[in-house]
Amino acid sequence: MVRTYEVVSGGVFAVVAVAHALRAVCGWAIQVDAWSIPVWASWVAALVAALLSVWALRRAKARRQ
Repeated sequence: MVRTYEVVSGGVFAVVAVAHALRAVCGWAIQVDAWSIPVWASWVAALVAALLSVWALRRAKARRQ
């Protein structure tokens, strides 16, 4: 059960990382109410999400062995 959670969360974080990177590369603007989210924030979010994805998937692999 724990391994399934780690694989699913790793996959979700990978999708989020790709979405943030795609937003940063394409330069899409995001505005929440009066706040404009800068593109550099997506690079930071992509990096954090990618690291969390790698961490979760490595833990799942370690538990399998």
